Amino acid sequence: MSSFRGEGPYLFVDGKKMFDAASGTFNLALGYNHPTLVARLQQQLERCSHLSSRFTHDASQLLFERLKPYLPAGMERFWFRDITGSSAIEGAIRMAQKASGRSGVISFYRAHHGQSLATASISGNAFRLSHFHTVIEGSLKIPAPASLYCGVSASAPIELPDFEQYIEYASTDNIACIVIEPVQGNGGNIVFPPAFYSALREVASRHNIAIIADEVQTGFGRTGSFFASSGYAAALQPDILVFAKGAGGIGIPAAGICMRPEYDVLESFEHSSTSGANPLALTALDATISVIEEEGVLDNVEALQPHLEAGLLALQQRYSGYMSGARGIGFMYAFDLPTVESVDLFIEIAERHQLIVRSARYGRSNTVKVRPALISTQQDIDVLLNALDASLAEFVATCPQLEGVA
Repeated sequence: MSSFRGEGPYLFVDGKKMFDAASGTFNLALGYNHPTLVARLQQQLERCSHLSSRFTHDASQLLFERLKPYLPAGMERFWFRDITGSSAIEGAIRMAQKASGRSGVISFYRAHHGQSLATASISGNAFRLSHFHTVIEGSLKIPAPASLYCGVSASAPIELPDFEQYIEYASTDNIACIVIEPVQGNGGNIVFPPAFYSALREVASRHNIAIIADEVQTGFGRTGSFFASSGYAAALQPDILVFAKGAGGIGIPAAGICMRPEYDVLESFEHSSTSGANPLALTALDATISVIEEEGVLDNVEALQPHLEAGLLALQQRYSGYMSGARGIGFMYAFDLPTVESVDLFIEIAERHQLIVRSARYGRSNTVKVRPALISTQQDIDVLLNALDASLAEFVATCPQLEGVA
């Protein structure tokens, strides 16, 4: 059986040092073993690893006060009774349904909101539902704009969905909420133009529909601001915001929901879990906020984003015909390869060059995602780019049969 040990953004597999450009399952915002989190969690384990939520409300309230400066304006309530993104998204939908008296959910093609029956049913992942059956009454999926790409102006003209037509002809006036990832993650790292957020906010306000920002993958600094909807996607102005993944810093399961007061409508028995607001999750969340603040993690991402993007664009030019579509923001990037099958091959090649990357499997896509830990240094980013360069060189040598290559 293999042995594993993490150190910052690196994973040692049977002693072999690998740069993890997937940050685990996109949940190791601070790497594998940040000393501040390890020490705090060890101290908490010596006290207790579980408490009833009856005893953790005060600690949750203090944590919410720490988060409030980073939240979109108007979010004055919280619900920290989840440890996974799937369950937190379900909680947010319940809030919107109860507050509005409606049931329907609008979501987008290629969206990913979880793997429970309810969240999978509103995600753009029909291949995951072929053997399972559940429907949230009145829900519909609609198209979203294509991604922005590196080097293309965010203000370039785009074709927006005709939201009014979908609401008038497909919704039967039963829409409780619109759920959106500010940057679509599993759908292929789709970076929406800011005009899309503005248009979505306008139509949601006009029809009194809640916007739920699914920041499970984008939250806690991944896009360069604490939350994407307080930075790049500020025009979205969500009514409810859901976080998970990076909130635990080094992979500790932690999730939560923040909302405007009018959506603070649930009774405790209407949405909860056994491990919600457990002491380890709250400790990890608190320590993660401290590290982000005290170690300038957001500044680090902002400073190194141009270096990462320039490196990817240089590789794209060097391997034109094989690598294309570089796109991203913060430390949340991706690029495309010619075929779905070539992505599987590339991942194997990358591992030989001591690099871990992941694919975007929705629609069996040809996307490779690049998401280093937020504590990565410029030297670490250079390790990543050099490993990508070596991997692409071997990939090109392995695939000479591809047409149209330079």
